[in-house]
Amino acid sequence: MMNLDFSLLDWTLVQNFILKGLAFSVALTIVATLGGIFFGTLLALMRLSGQKWLQAPAAIYVNGMRSIPLVMVILWFFLLVPFIIGRPIGAEYSAAITFIAFEAAYFSEIMRAGIQSIPRGQVFAGQALGMTYGQNMRLVILPQAFRNMLPVLLTQTIILFQDTSLVYAIGAYDLLKGFETAGKNYGRTVEMYLLAAATYFVICYAMSYGVKRLHRRIAIVR
Repeated sequence: MMNLDFSLLDWTLVQNFILKGLAFSVALTIVATLGGIFFGTLLALMRLSGQKWLQAPAAIYVNGMRSIPLVMVILWFFLLVPFIIGRPIGAEYSAAITFIAFEAAYFSEIMRAGIQSIPRGQVFAGQALGMTYGQNMRLVILPQAFRNMLPVLLTQTIILFQDTSLVYAIGAYDLLKGFETAGKNYGRTVEMYLLAAATYFVICYAMSYGVKRLHRRIAIVR
């Protein structure tokens, strides 16, 4: 530990190695969050539809995805899909598709809990006004569910950002890969891994603090 040298950390290193990886990690987090919420909401609606032909495949998908480690899903998709279609799809596209598919299962459970938290009286009121199931969900239930679940959705997004480091398994250039590459080029691997850990901590702590403040504001409004 006495031989650690952090003097190599300058703007040139950050610009050449770190920012590229950070940009990919942030972009992957945003894409996976939006895609996961969209498909997760569809899965939640399928599970709450009361139709067995919709409930069964949604339940199998959600429970199956939640039972498999993310890194295994990433590797399976990256290795098997090119073998099936006959051409590679690239680490970046593979990571985006995999994260959306995986996170949809987790966002689905969050959205299902949010929808079920809305009093049934509001559902019945919408039906009494002549609303269809889709109109009731779109205009009455889902806006309230999103508001109730916003802190939980953002917390899952923080976890998702941390999980983006797993794309190292398929060679994608994320934030961790940027620090690792810099460490190998400068011969200071230990220092770069320590700086990577500190960077992840600062970003995730700041996001967690923001979620906590948001949660307090939502609680006051209620």
